Amino acid sequence: MILAGGLSTRLYPLTKLVPKPLVPLAGVPNAAHLIRYLKSYGFDEIAINVHYLADAIVAALGDGSRFGVELHYSYEPELLGSAGGVKEIASFFGSEPFVVIGCDEVTDLRLDRLLDFHRERDALATIGLVECEEVDQYGVVVLDDRGKIVGFQEKPAKGTERSKLANTGVYAFAPAIFEHIPPGEFYDFGKQVFPALQAAGEAFYGFDARGAYWADIGTPGEYRRASYDVVRGIVRIPQTPANGIDPSAIIGAGVRIEGPLRVGAGVRIGDGATIVGPSVLDDRVCVEAQAALERAICWEGATIGSRARLHDTIVGSNCVVAAGSVLRDALVARGNGD
Repeated sequence: MILAGGLSTRLYPLTKLVPKPLVPLAGVPNAAHLIRYLKSYGFDEIAINVHYLADAIVAALGDGSRFGVELHYSYEPELLGSAGGVKEIASFFGSEPFVVIGCDEVTDLRLDRLLDFHRERDALATIGLVECEEVDQYGVVVLDDRGKIVGFQEKPAKGTERSKLANTGVYAFAPAIFEHIPPGEFYDFGKQVFPALQAAGEAFYGFDARGAYWADIGTPGEYRRASYDVVRGIVRIPQTPANGIDPSAIIGAGVRIEGPLRVGAGVRIGDGATIVGPSVLDDRVCVEAQAALERAICWEGATIGSRARLHDTIVGSNCVVAAGSVLRDALVARGNGD
């Protein structure tokens, strides 16, 4: 199951009109990347819960057939939380261990090894873990010698963390997990289910996936990091041309391009413009003459006016940056009704 019901307020205003499963990474909705990731490990039936802008998600992903999977949508008129949303469709999962992943995740974590570890320990729940320098925005765990979780902290204040092993949001569960989630109410894995499992001494394990790539693109900083890492080749996304210039792009005279970047189909770059990577220009982006972009991400259909200067800036779909603008560490997006 892909957890996709939340509002992604951490990415506002970019996600005002774009639901978080459709936030693009290298020009493709991240939910599509996750479907392909799950498919590569043999998962061909995938559930996804939807709430905010649900129709847009269904229209973009369809029935899953173009990915070689069958998608099952769970509509949540009222949000049920990460655990409550899984409980709502308990009958979908059957009697075998199953995987749950958040739609914000970008990872190459080996799901086959996670599941082998889970089965070998007859675990009730297993969390995929990676080591992070800053863990105050994540769930942090302490493991014993066999990988059993003996301590759990949800978003500890800086300096109070008991380890650097962070919860990736990639989980394996036995069907018995549903006995630990009440029906029909908002319930969260990180804040309620996992601390209760640890306190009760249940078979709750952490799979140490140090060395795997992982980013949670639910914040502007992490979204930028993952986007830059994709175009630099630090993480590879299957079936996605992550860098290079599409043959249909029109490049004007005197354009200077430096560093890794992705230039999508139908992009137009005006005379004398400068693009410094890592940068991403999704399909149909227009960069007008003499504009300069450095470490910029422009979603589909965006227009950057002449002589504009952008640095570490994200420009939303079909947005226009006025000529001569100077933007640094900015988010440019349409609001509801705009």
